[in-house]
Amino acid sequence: MGKIIAIANQKGGVGKTTTAFNLGACLASDGKKVLLVDADPQANATSGLGVNPDSADVSVYECLVDGADAAKAVVPTCVEGLELICSRIDLVGAEVELMNRREREKSLSKVLEPLKESYDYILIDCSPSLGIITVNALSAADSVIIPVQAEYFALEGISQLLNTIRIIKSRLRPSLEIEGFLLTMYDARLRLANQIFEELKGHFGEMVFTTVIPRNIKLSESPSHGLPVILYDPESRGAIAYEQLSKELISRNRRKKA
Repeated sequence: MGKIIAIANQKGGVGKTTTAFNLGACLASDGKKVLLVDADPQANATSGLGVNPDSADVSVYECLVDGADAAKAVVPTCVEGLELICSRIDLVGAEVELMNRREREKSLSKVLEPLKESYDYILIDCSPSLGIITVNALSAADSVIIPVQAEYFALEGISQLLNTIRIIKSRLRPSLEIEGFLLTMYDARLRLANQIFEELKGHFGEMVFTTVIPRNIKLSESPSHGLPVILYDPESRGAIAYEQLSKELISRNRRKKA
């Protein structure tokens, strides 16, 4: 049965979407069957994989609000082994539509549960908020990856996210765990970046991924070409870093199962 991993941080611009589709692509290139669920109304993970959100008959919105069959929402991507459930701007309205429903926090869990048998990993790209859609993503997930930007305000807001995770764990999803903290936009030349990495390690120990994601122009350029970085420039530092992250994630999960 597949593992559902949410990629979440309510702080914007920390590399959630970049991590979601590049990690998904690298896991697929490592032979895993992967589904990426774009749960952000901005639909950047969708466009970053070269998929036109308007081309899909069914998106995350229809699955959540109308109860559409999630299997019919799955579309192929440019990466063999990586499939996608698109997002569109109308997902913004789902916050309001779900508000008065019973068990509204478990809507996404019900959507994804039938798909778990078909994939090794299901990755959820969350929006930069702690609204009902992100709560749904965390309630559906087995674990969460928290990208942390290597900058001054990096740790600001993490306590709020951790508190949300604690509440969801106690009330909605007891099995939810933190997969790891991922340092992004890392520049080894900056003393501050190294201090933040050490601070993260000091606070969270083994929960911090050994892999760090560097600042890399190819990572910034690849979404505009509708490609993950391993297809856009496989020799770039960004591509190498996400390949390392994929292997580290697979290795961690193999150890846990053992």
